[in-house]
Amino acid sequence: MSGLTKSSIARKVVMALSGLFLVFFLAQHFTINITSVIAPDTFNEWSHFMGYNPLVQYLLQPILIAGVIIHFVMGFILELQNRRARSISYASYKGSANASWVSRNMIITGLVVLAFLVLHFYDFWIHEISYKYIDFSPEDPGRYHAETVEKFEPIWRTVLYIISFVLLSLHLWHGFASSFQSVGFNNKYSIAIKPLTKLFAVLIPLGFIFIAIYHHLNPITH
Repeated sequence: MSGLTKSSIARKVVMALSGLFLVFFLAQHFTINITSVIAPDTFNEWSHFMGYNPLVQYLLQPILIAGVIIHFVMGFILELQNRRARSISYASYKGSANASWVSRNMIITGLVVLAFLVLHFYDFWIHEISYKYIDFSPEDPGRYHAETVEKFEPIWRTVLYIISFVLLSLHLWHGFASSFQSVGFNNKYSIAIKPLTKLFAVLIPLGFIFIAIYHHLNPITH
């Protein structure tokens, strides 16, 4: 096996592992966010814990950021390698005959998801940094629900979140199942896992879309 092939396999494994880690974070993130609809007080408690717990702030948060960077960097590198290795020109390449639109355009959906993550970090993480370390505002465990609802008041932001989660669903539809294959989990159990990955790829983004629409339609009256 050539060094290039070994390197490509290693990159696929790294991208798959980072992707599985981000899927776990997505599920955890949804678990917290859905309480903003069904139990605002619980949402405030959990958000305050996540925002001020040293383990979360100084260990898990940097790991999450590193996971996002690694996943997308590996994806871009592999996409460039695939383009260079393809011997058939785009004019004669019949990609749709061999692969779905989603699998052929993971780089596109990935870029949009990355752009959404930047917006999400700006909306919440940058705001949190400013609140605690720039403005030196006092702790307020009850502020998180109102701040979250306020973010979804503008229709453009709500629509942008909806589009982003639709594309995230497409990205997960192919990428989640492929991650198990990339790490070598391709046996009789993978037959049962694949439908679960498809279900996750639909239900979790739909859940986030529901949260965005709900808060847009139910603003806090001042």
